[in-house]
Amino acid sequence: MNTKDILLQLRTKKGLSQEQLAEQVFVTRQAVSRWETGETTPNTETLKLLSKLYDVSINTLLGAPRQLVCQCCGMPLEDATTSHEPDGAFNEDYCKWCYTDGAFKYTSMEELIDFCTSHMASKAWPEAQVRAHMQAVVPGLKHWKK
Repeated sequence: MNTKDILLQLRTKKGLSQEQLAEQVFVTRQAVSRWETGETTPNTETLKLLSKLYDVSINTLLGAPRQLVCQCCGMPLEDATTSHEPDGAFNEDYCKWCYTDGAFKYTSMEELIDFCTSHMASKAWPEAQVRAHMQAVVPGLKHWKK
């Protein structure tokens, strides 16, 4: 879905007119119209305001151009699993289980890998295989790179 379609869908779902949305994000009604026709896209600061207003990530507002993964555990991110900063803004780098209210849950890679291994292992994916996978993936993630 294109950014223009997403913006229109979110605005109408929220029951806002273009004028009402414009007032809430400090732009003109014409700016909202131009976003919804695809003539322009909101600037970074406005995307942040729209993200908060609609409770969706900026990645979602832009049509999910990239697949986000938690940069602590490697889990694919969706709006429902993406962490938030203490002010409520999305933090598109981490899942809500690794990073909550401005703090990281895991103090070491070993702690994270132990937790994930115990919760992800199954008959189809044995514990040793999960551990090997996590040991290969986790050190390359942003949070753990040194």
